[in-house]
Amino acid sequence: MATVEIEYCAPCGFLSRAEDVQHALLTAFEADLEAVALVPGDNGVFVVRVDDTVIFEKGDDEYDVDEIVRSARQCL
Repeated sequence: MATVEIEYCAPCGFLSRAEDVQHALLTAFEADLEAVALVPGDNGVFVVRVDDTVIFEKGDDEYDVDEIVRSARQCL
């Protein structure tokens, strides 16, 4: 069972984006996940980690929910 952490910038209004990723991951991998945690942050952060492995970081990748799900699949 894997744990996913979605750290998002609260002041930037990234909560809905984080919820979209959370919903997509739970829909795709519900049986394989122990938890999908939303972690408020600041300074423009938006990072998705599966068991401490970064699979998406806003500064490095273009935001695409389907691509984040594909990246998560490789870690599960």
